[in-house]
Amino acid sequence: MSVIDSFLNRQDEIEIKKLNKIVDQIEALESEIQTLSDLDLSNKTKEFRDRLDKGETLDDLLVEAFAVAREATKRVLGMRQYRVQLIGGIVLHQGKIAEMKTGEGKTLVAVAPCYLNALSSKGVHVITVNDYLADRDADTVRPVFEFLGMTVGTIIAGQTPNIRQEKYRCDVSYGTNSEFGFDYLRDNMVKDLRQKVQRELNYCIIDEVDSILIDEARTPLIISGEGEAINELYYRADDFVRTLVEEDYDLDEKEHTVSFTESGFKKAEKFFGIRTITNVNNMFIYHHINQALAAHKLMHIDDDYVVKDDEVFIVDEFTGRIMDGRRFSDGLHQALEAKEKVTIQSDNKTMATVTYQNFFRMYDKMSGMTGTAKTEEDEFEQTYHMNVVQIPTNRPVIRGDLNDRVYTTEKEKFTAVVEEIAKIHEKGQPILVGTATVEKSEILSRMLKERGLDHEILNAKENKKEAEIVAKAGTLNSITIATNMAGRGTDIKLGNGDKEMEEKVRQLGGLYVLGTERHESRRIDNQLRGRSGRQGDPGTSRFFVSLEDEIIKLYGGAAIKKLGKKLKPDPHGAISSKALTRAIENAQKGIEGKNFEQRKDVLKYDNVIDKQRKVVYGERDNVLKGVDLKETILQMARIVIDENVAKYIDTKPRNYFKFYRTMYNQFMPEGTLLIPDANALTSKEFADTVYSIAERVLDMKAMLIGEQEVARQREEVLLEVVDNYWVDHIDLMDQMRQSVGLVSVAQKDPVKEYTMEAYHMFNELNRKIRLETLKFVFSFDNEED
Repeated sequence: MSVIDSFLNRQDEIEIKKLNKIVDQIEALESEIQTLSDLDLSNKTKEFRDRLDKGETLDDLLVEAFAVAREATKRVLGMRQYRVQLIGGIVLHQGKIAEMKTGEGKTLVAVAPCYLNALSSKGVHVITVNDYLADRDADTVRPVFEFLGMTVGTIIAGQTPNIRQEKYRCDVSYGTNSEFGFDYLRDNMVKDLRQKVQRELNYCIIDEVDSILIDEARTPLIISGEGEAINELYYRADDFVRTLVEEDYDLDEKEHTVSFTESGFKKAEKFFGIRTITNVNNMFIYHHINQALAAHKLMHIDDDYVVKDDEVFIVDEFTGRIMDGRRFSDGLHQALEAKEKVTIQSDNKTMATVTYQNFFRMYDKMSGMTGTAKTEEDEFEQTYHMNVVQIPTNRPVIRGDLNDRVYTTEKEKFTAVVEEIAKIHEKGQPILVGTATVEKSEILSRMLKERGLDHEILNAKENKKEAEIVAKAGTLNSITIATNMAGRGTDIKLGNGDKEMEEKVRQLGGLYVLGTERHESRRIDNQLRGRSGRQGDPGTSRFFVSLEDEIIKLYGGAAIKKLGKKLKPDPHGAISSKALTRAIENAQKGIEGKNFEQRKDVLKYDNVIDKQRKVVYGERDNVLKGVDLKETILQMARIVIDENVAKYIDTKPRNYFKFYRTMYNQFMPEGTLLIPDANALTSKEFADTVYSIAERVLDMKAMLIGEQEVARQREEVLLEVVDNYWVDHIDLMDQMRQSVGLVSVAQKDPVKEYTMEAYHMFNELNRKIRLETLKFVFSFDNEED
């Protein structure tokens, strides 16, 4: 253990001591709370809310509210929170991350902080990784909250806006990260304030916080609209790429990049009958063949995506689940569809986007819980300003984490894995096997079938019975193969509720977790290990690794292979040493650092657009709230007048003709700009005079058609114009984000270039919005189309 690790552990110990003192106060109230009748206990909610109204804070109420929540849970569910669960709840209330091992009952941990924070009547959101867990957790705790006079809702896919609105009005709302994020984006696209479904973003508890705020943070949320119709170029680009040989492209698997060589370019020019592929007029073709090349050389079926029912589905690299509804952007998904000979769906146009980082940072307070967060504490602190507190387990962890077995080849490794499974299975001990990809899970499944070993397989292709399969993974004689951490969030109980079987499984050594390779993150490995040894259960974990595994092949370098070749195999045919294990962990740390940098890059780019997004969404809200827009319109008019005065009047000679023509075309009826002795006026006086005419034009329109109608027109026009131009702007920004990396070739900082270009584009967006809005607002043509 390093000095830093020792220091961090010491910090946690100090923190836990402080939290234990608060838990002592909660426990001291228990006997008093127990004497309350059910009615008196439920009436505590009203009492607490009255006290908040009179000036007390949530912190003032914490001890009493936690004691009430604990007693209610005990009476309604027959379960009483342990001290460590109360400690975890306090950490959540404080806006921190509670690292709690698998099986410590995180669903119950969330009850007290949810109850306390819901007393403010501003709503609490509990974020889970899938709809099943949202429903399950909400159903588990709903009786407790209803007993205490509070409401619980679930936000899941497929609900109508009216139902979603109702669920968000509940005191506590459960749902997935993507549903909450997409609702935020959709809410900022509505045409009527009453169509918004969310309330203010008050407080959230994120379950599996590392999965949501780290693993999924590299992919922004995007709402897309249908773009241009599909063209034949996808098919032609695919046909062309199939003609290439190795010397026609450079492939870097480590950096996950591929590019054409000179011979590739020449073949493209010949294939498409053009002179120069890099000519600006041929950029459309160039883009398509680039995406086709990436589809063939960088994207792998049953690893990055699967094909099902004539569709290409993205596979989540961290969970192995299908990401339903998600599509690769910028034509890559269509290139994959052409590659796999399925129906090509139309291009999408980005209409709204936000990263998970920026979405969750909009909450007044957020917290999270997971079994594994400490290895990513730096990122949680830097990005989200959240500390990680390691909560002690209720019972000591007695799981045996065995040393890795390392093999020279992947074939040797899988043969050893099958032998190990057969040996463990022979005595009836349950086995959970973790694989990194769908492809590897199916290879192993075939090998087990050949040996006549019955097993369940859980991957992106079979995720409907996920929880049911994982729950049974702790029963006698079971062999379960799971991609990465599929089934995460479902507790594996020894015997699955059968007491007699549970005892037999305990005697056999509990659940045996077998990892078939190290993952990109040590955290994912720890999650897999953590499926075994819950609540003091016995258990074992071991990883089988080969020198041909992706992590070693791409990131370990020659050093690990060289070290591996020096060591002699043990009786199992495996090689092992502390130095080898340390080298593999160092490779993982390197990847973790690289992935952190990628997420920081995503955030840097989104931070640029986030400022613009908040300005535009704020303006939209003002329109929807019915704020009087007359001053806004006049400010727009003043800016346009000043710009044109600077352009045509501040020059010598003054060009009145072009100035008047611009004003007439822009927003003023002809004949209104009759300014006597214009030459005698200074530029400022001239601009002021024109501005006063603009004010009179608006007043005249109000007299003719009524102030109320003019106000309605202003709202309608501004909303329509802002939305149309904002969608185009977002799409252009997304396209620029895709291409800005090219400037790094010219030794420029792509983020800096993106920021500067985004600034100019936002100014241009505002200019277009001004001109378009004034054109319609000042128009006297009120005939309906």
